[in-house]
Order: sequence, then C-alpha cells, then structure tokens
Amino acid sequence: MEVNATTAYAALDWTMLDFAAITRYRSAKEDVTAAYYNAQSSRGLVVLNVGNQYLQTLADQSQIDSAEALLRADDVLLKQAQAEHEAGTAARLDELRARVQYQTQQQKVIAAQNAFDKDKILLKREIGVPVEQKIQLTDTAPYADLERMSIDDARRLAYKSRQDYQGMQHQVRSTQLSRSAARYERLPTLTASGNYGVTGLTTQGPYHGTFVAMGELTLPLFKEAQFRGDADVAAAQESDAVNRMANLKQQIDQQLRDSLLDLQSSQALVMVSQQNVDLATRALSDSNDRFAAGVDDNLPVVQAQATLSQAQSQLIADTLSYNQAKLSLARNLGLVDTQYKIYLHGK
Repeated sequence: MEVNATTAYAALDWTMLDFAAITRYRSAKEDVTAAYYNAQSSRGLVVLNVGNQYLQTLADQSQIDSAEALLRADDVLLKQAQAEHEAGTAARLDELRARVQYQTQQQKVIAAQNAFDKDKILLKREIGVPVEQKIQLTDTAPYADLERMSIDDARRLAYKSRQDYQGMQHQVRSTQLSRSAARYERLPTLTASGNYGVTGLTTQGPYHGTFVAMGELTLPLFKEAQFRGDADVAAAQESDAVNRMANLKQQIDQQLRDSLLDLQSSQALVMVSQQNVDLATRALSDSNDRFAAGVDDNLPVVQAQATLSQAQSQLIADTLSYNQAKLSLARNLGLVDTQYKIYLHGK
C-alpha cells in the first residue's frame, strides 16, 4: 500500500549574543558617518574653486570697465590735441603723443577682454555648464570689511565646523571600536535555531505540528593566534588614525594662521590701493586743467593717465586677493559652503 506524506516547515537561525559582531557593526556605522563628512568636505572644496574662479572673472570684468573708461578719456584727449594742433595752438608732438596713448589703451582693452573671455570659459567648466552656452555675470566685484578673529576663536570654530575634522573623529572612533571588537572575539557567542512545520497524509490529513528548538554556546578555544593578529592589526589602525588626527589639528592651525595673515595683509593692500587711485585721479584732474588752460602740454596728462591705469589695475588685483583670502578663511573654518555670502558681502 502506497502512502504519500507531505511535510512543510520554516526554520529560523538567530545569533542572540555576539559582542564582536555588535562592535564591528558600530564601527561600520562610524565609517559611514566619516564617509559622509568627507563628501561634505569635498563639496566645500568645489564651492571654493567655483568661488575663486567667479571672483577672478568679475575682476576681469572690472579691468575691462576700467580700461574702457580710460580709453574714452584718451579719445577726448586725442580729439582735443588734434583740434589745438589744427588751430595752431599746440605742437604736432602733442597730437602724436595723445594718439600713442590712445592706441596703447586700445591694446589694454583688447587684452582685458581676452582674459575675461578665457576666464569665463574656465568658470563654465567649474560649474558644469557647456562651453558654448552664453552666460552673463550680473554681479560686480564685492568688497566688504570682515571682522577680525583671533586664532583661538578660529580654532574653536574650525574644530566645530570643519567636515574633514569631524570625519577624522569618526574614523578614530571606528578604529577604537574595531580594536574592542578584536578583544571581544575571545568571548563566547550564543545562537539559537529552530524550525516549525506540519506533517500529514497528502490530501487526507490529519496534519500534525512539529518543531525543533535549540540553543548553542560557542567557545573559541583554538584561535589565539588569529585573535592576536586581529588585535595587532586593529591597534596599528587605531594608532595610524590617532596620528592622522594629530597631524590634521596641526594642519588646521597652520591653515588658519596663514589665512588670517593673508586676510590682514590683503586688506591693508586694498586700503593703500584705494588711496593711490584717489591720488592718481586728483593728479590727472590737475593735469587736464593745466593742459586745457594752455599752461602745459599733454605730456603730464599722458603720464597721469598711465599712473591712474596702473593704480586702478592694482586696486582690482588687491580686491581680488582680499576676496579670495576671505573665501580661503571660510574654507579653513569649514563654512565656505554655507556662509560664503557673509564672508564676501558682509551680510
């Protein structure tokens, strides 16, 4: 007589207590958090690079505006010299000198436009915009004084805000947990397993419940060499992470001191450049008045315009350096991706 039986069951295996595995899980979570902060730190670097290139492009635009303004002034001077030469009140030398100055300024406008176009291409590359796409810069080169900060305040803020420092802290914590997990490998582990099912005659029944349940305590008795090796590796990783943390703190201190020095010196340079532009503007105005009154020829005017052009170019360059120093400080403080507007515009 043939009898068909049917059996169906579900099994469950469960590790109830494993200190090493739990600690390794906590270590892995620290690694995930460290990876997040490292990604945020990379984001800050992108913001810094884009910001620097944007400031450079704005500075090029300012150079163009300054060069074109001086070109218009040179055009007026050239026409005035031509008129006076035709009237017989000025020598031809004045007209030639004015024409040379005008054409020289034309060259500066062309060079400034070329630099602007090239830096705009680099800006498109930094922000991921196709090179052929047209963009228009609506801002002007910003300038705002930044409140001075002591090195102690800067360090405290950097330790709190810098993503790479926070990521390194989590990496150190991860290696510490890994070392603890290596020690816990010597501890016993407790597992439970079991199954539950039904058994009976196919299509007829009756079906009866069946189950098996058991617990297992595992003692690692003959793995001492492996445990020592794991412990040595974990200790070396922890020591390396601690050393990298100490090196990062020294690096942060150096970066902050450099940024504060750059900020102080570049701000002083901007102030001197502003005074030079004011003095050069006054000198050009006086020279124009003397030339218009016929007291002097146009040589002092040409010289004063060249001095003003140099002073304006230097002011633009110093303002760029000051803005870039502020962005660099914000980066070293860990704030460039969230507070760059405050550091550039002062609000």
